Amino acid sequence: LVLLLALVGFWWWHNRPIQPVVLSQQEKEIVAEKVESIQKPAEPKYEKGKKEIILTERELNGLLNENTAFGKSLSFELATNAVHARVETDLDKDLPFVGGKHLKARARFLVKGETGKPALVLDDLTVWGVSLPNDWLGGMKGHDLLGEVLGMKDGHIAGVEEFKVEPGQLLIRLK
Repeated sequence: LVLLLALVGFWWWHNRPIQPVVLSQQEKEIVAEKVESIQKPAEPKYEKGKKEIILTERELNGLLNENTAFGKSLSFELATNAVHARVETDLDKDLPFVGGKHLKARARFLVKGETGKPALVLDDLTVWGVSLPNDWLGGMKGHDLLGEVLGMKDGHIAGVEEFKVEPGQLLIRLK
């Protein structure tokens, strides 16, 4: 009976749906202030102690839900120096072989780099419980995706001194 309950619990946990995060009005105001401070010029003048922006996992997922259509199909979990993404969506029926199937995928991105040079590196991509080989992903594993997307040649993001991921929160320290 205990084994059966454990199996049912594991099955439920593995197949739980992604719930979009809906922020309260107070949380929205706090996040709006944080986002506004990010969008200021690269060398803004701040009062002492105002050089850190901390976004919680809940706020990050709330922003995703409020500003995109991905809130019901994508969620992020923040771990020590890593971002875990979970995706669930129904595939187009016209796709060969997998058309109409329910896609369940997980990805792990490592956040690393020297101070002032953040890097977002794809560590693993798992689709339907199978970790995909790097060759199937065009060699994307192990590359700095943040640098490639932003076109950073020297690895710097203007105005950002440090970019750090901790369990449950994202820390951005400005110059």
